[in-house]
Amino acid sequence: MCRSSGTVRCDARMVWAMAQLIVQWISGAGARSLIAGILLMLSLALYLYNAGRLGIIDARSHLLPNRILAPWFVGALVLLAAGALLAGEPRTLLRAVLGSVILFAAYLLLHLVAPSGMGLGDVKLAAVLGLYLGFVSYVHLLWATVLAFVIGALWTAVLLIARRLTLRSSVAFGPFMLIGAATALAIPA
Repeated sequence: MCRSSGTVRCDARMVWAMAQLIVQWISGAGARSLIAGILLMLSLALYLYNAGRLGIIDARSHLLPNRILAPWFVGALVLLAAGALLAGEPRTLLRAVLGSVILFAAYLLLHLVAPSGMGLGDVKLAAVLGLYLGFVSYVHLLWATVLAFVIGALWTAVLLIARRLTLRSSVAFGPFMLIGAATALAIPA
């Protein structure tokens, strides 16, 4: 879901980076490459749609519903796996799965250390985002994580300075994870 105004934005660089990957696959010629490119486009559409929904839901209610996260994870895994295998790139699929496991484990560790600071919804969202980020590269995985925390800290500091939050307030972290991932995905591989 992309809106030119409001809380959800489509980052043109992310779309461009994914389009470049699609063109690379399609330019390999053949029906398999074409279908792989279409599957990758569908996975991007799935990302944009669910990121928009979850960003709004989490910002309003501090919840990341399983009824959205679970189907998104399965859909992304199927689309990215089929695309990678059709393109003859099984290592890309392995990297995506490992990216998911790595990001899930990192966020789970944060949740176990500070349960009030990191919710389980964020942990499950990390598994989904790890698929996409790992699909591109481990560097993208790292950048997305760093960006999420930096953007979240800056936004929280602004709200504290503006006295819209207190030190006891909670801030939904999911939107920052989604923004960090979208920004990292916009960086060409």
